[in-house]
Amino acid sequence: MKQTRTDWLLVVDMQPAFSCKESPWFVPGYSECAENVSRLVDSFKSNVIFTCFVPPANPQGSWQSYYDQHRFALDHSNKRLWELDPQWRGRSSISSHRFAKWREAADLIPLNADLVICGVATDCCVLGTVLEANDDGRSVQLVSDACAASTSELHEAALTIFADRSEQLTVTNTDKVIGNRGPVKALSE
Repeated sequence: MKQTRTDWLLVVDMQPAFSCKESPWFVPGYSECAENVSRLVDSFKSNVIFTCFVPPANPQGSWQSYYDQHRFALDHSNKRLWELDPQWRGRSSISSHRFAKWREAADLIPLNADLVICGVATDCCVLGTVLEANDDGRSVQLVSDACAASTSELHEAALTIFADRSEQLTVTNTDKVIGNRGPVKALSE
């Protein structure tokens, strides 16, 4: 009996905090990244989980000095920055104040799943999430053209780090992921 593969897409932090030009954390390559994320989301159907970065209510430890430098993030009038971008609202999502989101997502994605990760920022939340998933024994496909960072140099630097993890991580692109997907069984089927 042929076993059906189950692919899962984990989309990191596609939120107004990174998409809005007025935000101090605006990611310049976000719109191009979002176009590819949309294509991937359409391809993966219901096997998609979004993550959302949310500032902690009461920053502790090193987060205190971090938010001393980024006070806007704790301002309640900026609450809209921490929602999913409008095109993905209502999708399955998890939230965390940590940069790495794998701990929060791990139990939602089957152990045998082919895990694909994309989102922002390549050099921060994506990097932390991928490395945490690898530490948990998960193999990851990182979709480089469905990721973005605050600068192209930081994006490329993160990709260099990923390239060194080839035993656990494949850096790929949107067309290859969509083109290489075989029969997929969504959980809702």
